[in-house]
Amino acid sequence: MVFVHGDARNMIHQHDAIVVGAGIAGLTAALKTAETCDVAVVSKVHATRSHSGAAQGGIAASLGNEEDDSWEWHMFDTVKGSDYLADQDVVEILAREAPRAIYVLEYMGVPFSRNKEGKIAQRPFGGHTINFGEAPVKRACYASDRTGRVIMDTLYDQCSVQGVNIYNEVFVISLLISDSRCCGVTGYDLATGETEIFHAKAVMLATGGCGRIFRTTSNGYASTGDGFALAIDAGVPLEDMEFIQFHPTGIHGLGVLISEATRGEGGVLRNGSGERFMERYAPTLKDLAPRDIVSRAILTEIQEGRGVGGSDYIHLDLTALGRQRLEQKLPEVTSFVTTYVGVDPSESPIPVAPTCHYIMGGIPTDGDGQVLTDEKATPMLGLYAAGECACVSVHGANRLGCNSLIDLVVFGGRAGIAMAKYVKETTLPQLPQDAEATLSRGFDCLLESNGKERVSGIRGKMQRVMMEKCSVFRDRKGLKHVLDEIRNLKRAYGNLSLTHKERTFNYELEEALELENMLKTAEVMALSALKREESRGAHHRSDFPERNDESWLKHTLVSQTKGLQLRYKPVTVTRFQPKERRY
Repeated sequence: MVFVHGDARNMIHQHDAIVVGAGIAGLTAALKTAETCDVAVVSKVHATRSHSGAAQGGIAASLGNEEDDSWEWHMFDTVKGSDYLADQDVVEILAREAPRAIYVLEYMGVPFSRNKEGKIAQRPFGGHTINFGEAPVKRACYASDRTGRVIMDTLYDQCSVQGVNIYNEVFVISLLISDSRCCGVTGYDLATGETEIFHAKAVMLATGGCGRIFRTTSNGYASTGDGFALAIDAGVPLEDMEFIQFHPTGIHGLGVLISEATRGEGGVLRNGSGERFMERYAPTLKDLAPRDIVSRAILTEIQEGRGVGGSDYIHLDLTALGRQRLEQKLPEVTSFVTTYVGVDPSESPIPVAPTCHYIMGGIPTDGDGQVLTDEKATPMLGLYAAGECACVSVHGANRLGCNSLIDLVVFGGRAGIAMAKYVKETTLPQLPQDAEATLSRGFDCLLESNGKERVSGIRGKMQRVMMEKCSVFRDRKGLKHVLDEIRNLKRAYGNLSLTHKERTFNYELEEALELENMLKTAEVMALSALKREESRGAHHRSDFPERNDESWLKHTLVSQTKGLQLRYKPVTVTRFQPKERRY
């Protein structure tokens, strides 16, 4: 339903529920909600361009199609991989529900690769083991190396069949809150220049991550932390934002991802001497150790002078796999390497280095996607979140490979079911009285500004300092420098000027809005990392090199109330007590 109020640029779209983001989590939630409600998906990019489509290697589930497996082993691996910061009650949900979620996807039409028996094929992935850590296990279900792409396309087709409304290329600017309930979002249509309001009983955020905060990243250009900024602006805290995963194998100098599936199929990492060095760092799992361990190992090799030719990269060697196997199992990786590196991976090794890949923290939620506003788990009525922008805390301090896709499907589906139930039990809240005026006024100020700063200059400085001081290795001095620099850049943003003043197809305006969101998110990341005085998972402090369970087995919460405020909440421990992490 659409209304036009006063100024023709301010349209009001009315639906039972709004999902912001059209990746796998958003589309899964929309499908579940559409069974009983009128739901709309609002996406900054065209839905089929969402970043979930970039996921290559697989989706984790203990099907046991290739060898014995169990959900308890999957749960243990996830908890251990998280460096014991994951909440074990929700990890159990993930591991228990994963097999059924895979079969639901198969029933929808996802074309998984098959083994000789015709069952869904599975392969090893980093950190996934048999019998509580004894050896690698084949747990990753896959579709060649295009797993995310085929899942997302199938879900998009199903949403089209179910009549889900999809608003493409609408940039969501703010959440609307009325009487402590979320009642919609405001947005900007990139094509028409119209500002719009989406009025609903419930809103779900599924906006993905924020890798573009860093200079080198595997993330697409749309991954700018929009959901994190929407939440913190609405008074919702962000949880565990210090935990930022760097994938070990990005193409050197570009960050384009070379899937962990390459090592699952038998690829190995070699230093400048040709040595398979992971045997020193993880004697049991070797190249299939968790990503935080492999990334630190690569950078240690480089820092100690064992990079290839003394440079800042090492080699990923796939030559033993042969051309036929690469073309069958890893065609996309083969294409990437040929295009971006100019070599045949069946004949030559690939230059790789760690690249910013995934955010373990995010918007706090419970197991049904309900957004929580404090350490006492007080809910924000009408607001849900799932996917990389959310922190149900199944990943803790470090995510295992292929647990991201199953997180999207399991918790995206649970959030959709919970949202549909809430919609049926509640009435439509009134919009805030100043929603339309505030939306138009904010845009006019940005378009009419005449400062001296430019988007590209501020963004470049942010990306450099985050990459240099807040990536794989950190210390107090560096993090304080990052925090000061980000706050200086936020002040510089207030002196921003746009050269393009039109409203239609104004990509400079879009980049300015994204930059504001990235600066807000980067400040939270830097502050969270500065305050956590230990090393855990992806957060490694050279000045505090050991994990400290006595003081830091807890989640960080950062909220915006006259400046950033930190609080903490305990980790839920059920089956597995924290132990030393050996691989």
